[in-house]
Amino acid sequence: MADTKLTRTPSSSGSNTTWTFSCWLKRSTLGGDTVPWATGYTSPQIDEAMINIGSDDQLRFNIAINDSTDVTVQSSRKLRDTSAWYHIVVACDTTQGTASNRIKFYINGEQETNFSNTDYPTQNQSTFFGDTNKTHQIGIQPRSSNYLQGYMSHVAFVDGQALAPTVFGETDSTSGIWKFKSPSGVTWGTNGFWLKFENSGALGTDSAGSNNFTVSGNGRQALDTPSNVYCVWNTAQKDAIPLLSRAATQMARGGGDGHCTVIGTLGVNSGKWYYECKLDTAGSAANANSIGIVRVDSDAMKTSGHNAGDDSSADYFYCGGGEFQGVGGSGSYGNSFTSGDIIGIAFDLDNNKLYFSKNGTWQNSGVPTSGSTGTGAKSITAGDFFVPACGGYDGTIWRANFGNGYFGTSAISSAGSNGNGSLFEYDVPSGYYALNTKNINTYG
Repeated sequence: MADTKLTRTPSSSGSNTTWTFSCWLKRSTLGGDTVPWATGYTSPQIDEAMINIGSDDQLRFNIAINDSTDVTVQSSRKLRDTSAWYHIVVACDTTQGTASNRIKFYINGEQETNFSNTDYPTQNQSTFFGDTNKTHQIGIQPRSSNYLQGYMSHVAFVDGQALAPTVFGETDSTSGIWKFKSPSGVTWGTNGFWLKFENSGALGTDSAGSNNFTVSGNGRQALDTPSNVYCVWNTAQKDAIPLLSRAATQMARGGGDGHCTVIGTLGVNSGKWYYECKLDTAGSAANANSIGIVRVDSDAMKTSGHNAGDDSSADYFYCGGGEFQGVGGSGSYGNSFTSGDIIGIAFDLDNNKLYFSKNGTWQNSGVPTSGSTGTGAKSITAGDFFVPACGGYDGTIWRANFGNGYFGTSAISSAGSNGNGSLFEYDVPSGYYALNTKNINTYG
């Protein structure tokens, strides 16, 4: 959601003791506060409540009265998988006589039973949610500019009932994976809502009633959903140096600290795949501005300041100086590229061939549809498992488009053809697909 928040101030009071919050959440950064739902006000005193994932990557519910922490319920589980969607349900009923029944956490359908903190609300304590004098917020911490970094889907609030996660999700009978289920027969209550984010021009539209939210910021509708997860840059497996942002699609390398490499969250060992990356800002060393794929056991998987071609047995990089570096050594390849150029990467793992384009033109006279002939291709070692990768040095900024139609938060200027349901700047070679879970299950 980058710099986006959704806000609503209720005009009528609901139940501030009993409610259910449900959302699907995909994180893109770790180690900072992620706040899907909060409320509070600052006059006459600072009172607030929020559901958040803290800097320790643990789910918590917190109430502060007069700017002093009063309630903290915190699970022990760490939510650190940036490639996955989490279904989070918090069910609250402070009227319960047993303290542990007043706040219940569910993650992917399972109730949390291990906690690092259990300062539960007192019986009948107000949680502030549903109060008319408080601004309710999605995607930002109260009294801060700490925006949620990632994606949200199917955000729901039921006013007056503490419900089980089975209202909003179910176990897939084939895969055994917890998946979204459309809630039916729900009495939403005075301030209940269900945000599907179906209308790109009005993301705050309430599908349960008329409790619409006001949207502020540059938030956008994305193709990445709980039922079809797209590749992003992997926050858990990267050099310590680069900064990942814009829902983990942007890699930025500050000046003066050496080389760095980031890798993608989804990998493949068969099929034909395509992604694009825009060099927003070229770093000072041309060939360190690198883009391509790496084998999963490449040194690029480590946190050691990896540079393109350092692992000559597992790297496949097209570099800004007009070179290829990696398997087979380094040498001239295609044209040089710099700030503003868009590089397309097509890798055919059925025929073990790799192609690069610059601003829609395939380099080295490559023909990605040439199959085993591999016209203009670089050869890939058969049978290996590959992930996307990019590298930088001293100021490099890469913005990836894995098929969502955006380079970071900047929309593509015009969609190419053959996107197969995904959105890329340039034409996608026939038979190639975006790296998402639906395509991998079908074509991988």
